[in-house]
Amino acid sequence: MQQYERKLEAYMNQYMDLWDFYGVIQVTRKGEVLFENAYGYASLEFGIKNEMDTRFSLASVSKQFTAFAIMILSDKNMLELEKPARLYLPAVLGIDESITVHHLLTHTSGLYNFTNFEDDFFAGYNRMDYSRNDFFQRYISKQPAKPPGTVFDYNNANYNVLAWIIEQVSGETYEDFLRNHIFLPLDMWNTEVDDGCKPIINKASNYVRDFDKIIKAPYYNEKFSIGAGAIISNCEDLYKWYSCLRDRKLLTEKGYARFFSENLNKYCYGLEHHRCYDTDSYSHGGDHLGISTLAQYFFDEDICILILSNNEAINQYRLGTAIADIMHGVDVDAPTKHEELPLDERKLQTYCGTYLKDKIKVELHGGKLYFTRFTGNLHIEIYPVGEGKFARRYSDQMTPYSIVENENGNMSFFGYEKASVK
Repeated sequence: MQQYERKLEAYMNQYMDLWDFYGVIQVTRKGEVLFENAYGYASLEFGIKNEMDTRFSLASVSKQFTAFAIMILSDKNMLELEKPARLYLPAVLGIDESITVHHLLTHTSGLYNFTNFEDDFFAGYNRMDYSRNDFFQRYISKQPAKPPGTVFDYNNANYNVLAWIIEQVSGETYEDFLRNHIFLPLDMWNTEVDDGCKPIINKASNYVRDFDKIIKAPYYNEKFSIGAGAIISNCEDLYKWYSCLRDRKLLTEKGYARFFSENLNKYCYGLEHHRCYDTDSYSHGGDHLGISTLAQYFFDEDICILILSNNEAINQYRLGTAIADIMHGVDVDAPTKHEELPLDERKLQTYCGTYLKDKIKVELHGGKLYFTRFTGNLHIEIYPVGEGKFARRYSDQMTPYSIVENENGNMSFFGYEKASVK
């Protein structure tokens, strides 16, 4: 066991030399904690450092709880996965009858995906007061973009709708159902649904970078995340949850078989399945403003890897892969940053401009390039690492951004052409 501990500690020390990580990491094997550590601050304002019992927003790691709640209802014969989802929704939330509950669970519903650059949901509508019916009518009540069951399209709308199904079928709020049927039976006292309003003790605040300064993450109304995100927890509780899945608690054998079955794009129900190290891995990550999370499970070896962060410095997927490699005896290279390619200001200036009004803009300030978001209120420094390739200065970014000339000879970023200057 000590060999794992030494290698994990050495790797994390090297990683922390590169990135300003706020959060916690815990690695357990056969019930024994091999590595755990807390980094950075839970609250910069009050000088409170993260500790192992700090609670974090899970972002999309939450989806496995929503999926599990649906399976509880399925086990109780209160819904059928292959039936149209609209049978289990209020009439005002009626989605296309061709979409089944299974399609929602597997991101194959074809529902319109509103979390894109063009729509005004992100950093616009999701900052406003929450109305379920208005939210549904504006962003979800559309004809399927693709025939249900044919294409995998990761879409939070699927899990928003699943939360409403849980409420309609059970007669309980989503929060109450999860508490009564999952959290309390598993003694997960530190886990709850965050509606964005109630005070939550010992919860880490979320932070991002603006220029070179650490600031609080931009506001969004957490109610819009319920079902797809919005759960907060800590390592202690998430290990209890891992143990529930490992030991097959709360669901029937049939229910678990369906929960872990792989569908399109290796997606199960709220978890991804991958075959690696000649064994099975189940995992899910979460990314949102100031949130980077990962839960990774190897049931055969009884290994649980948890990464919870309240800033955006780390790449939890790269870090999780390195930790999993170490735990499976694979040699791991020391972490590195993208090497900077010096460019003069005249060359940098050619990349500047508006690519999508109020959404995607590149600016030059003090000889440095910034990817500007939130109508110019958030400036993310990017630096050249190759021809037309740029990496974020303060984040561990696996794949650099591309800003390249398109077939029209104009610069293109995220597939959007730079607007001409008039």
